[in-house]
Amino acid sequence: MTRYDGDTERTFTALPPAHGRGFAQTWWGLAWLKALEDAAMDTAQVKSGRRLARAGAVGAVSVRPGRITAVVQDRDRTAHRADVLLEQLSDAQWDRFVDMAIERSGHVAALLDRDMPPHLVEDAATAGIDLLPGMGDLEPECDCGAWDHCGHTAALCYQVARLLDQDPFILLLMRGRAEGALLEALQAQGSAPAREGVDAGEAYASGDVLPPLPAPPELGDGPGAPPSLDTETAPPYGVDPSAVAHLAARAAADAHRLLAEALRGGHQQQAAGREATASQDAVRLAAGEPGPDALRRLGEGSGRTPEALAVAVGAWRLGGVTALSVLEEEWAPEGEALARARAALESAWEDGERPSLRARGNRWTVVGEPRQLRLDHDGRWWPYFKERGRWVPVGGPVQDPATALASATLGTVDQP
Repeated sequence: MTRYDGDTERTFTALPPAHGRGFAQTWWGLAWLKALEDAAMDTAQVKSGRRLARAGAVGAVSVRPGRITAVVQDRDRTAHRADVLLEQLSDAQWDRFVDMAIERSGHVAALLDRDMPPHLVEDAATAGIDLLPGMGDLEPECDCGAWDHCGHTAALCYQVARLLDQDPFILLLMRGRAEGALLEALQAQGSAPAREGVDAGEAYASGDVLPPLPAPPELGDGPGAPPSLDTETAPPYGVDPSAVAHLAARAAADAHRLLAEALRGGHQQQAAGREATASQDAVRLAAGEPGPDALRRLGEGSGRTPEALAVAVGAWRLGGVTALSVLEEEWAPEGEALARARAALESAWEDGERPSLRARGNRWTVVGEPRQLRLDHDGRWWPYFKERGRWVPVGGPVQDPATALASATLGTVDQP
């Protein structure tokens, strides 16, 4: 629940403990956590703050321009007032922010619709405006007497990640602008008279006066239907018309999906996916539910039994090429990747709650239980459950290993 105190302060009620789950679920919450941890706050204080926040020790959080405040309880129930200060943007910076948003019509439409597109951060940075905190931007104040960040201010910072999941506009409030004031500025600027035309040579030399590109055409509700192969002409020897029809339908569906992803906000910030091998592409085609004959041929051609193909299809539906690689490829984390994995496992559970895990390569199995964690090359954790002697994926990837392991239970197994 959120309480509004005027236009420049918001108070969020205390959130429940976050045992067995990650601190953030949305792009904005995860981006705040990354910025927080990249700021190189003392490791011991970060760990202490994460434990306090996870235990529900952070009280109601007050958010004002340049400051966040909460009462945080130690494990011995001693209460401390913790404040974290964040530099506000200047009026000139806010003017540039509004101008940047106006130049990109998609930003204006999203903001007026109370949506904060993730690529707003990158576009704002190009205009010289840092929305997320950087090194030294978070200044702590706590009545515990610590001269720098303590567990209480770190816990408050972690709690803000969960608040950003609820409403990313509080980041703009911390930087100095209430939501209402920003939206009024966007509406006022957007209704200003359009610029008059300019000389062609001047327009070519000054790209900033050029109008934005027109909006892309709307995407249809679904892929188009491939042409019918039902003709009076007999197919060439060795050509199965039903298989060709399935390939055409899958190509149309994939083209529609790729276009939808390209038109989605923040697409340019997403890393390019791995290209599927011929064996993996057979699983993609099998996921399209072809006829029994085509399914048998896909299994035989990719060297998979019907059971193995069914499990591979289930993995594909959870995460495409990456999920299939996690299912079928074992690798050994080394160096920095191994250090990050161990650190994530160390901090995921409270002392005494951590399960006993046996490691082999990128796979950590709970001793005595049919549950397993698998690490991918991007540092994400995939939950697995052993069913009828075979390990099967039971959920998509998450950053927190405790969250992944909690979902690796018999009740969450999805039959391919």
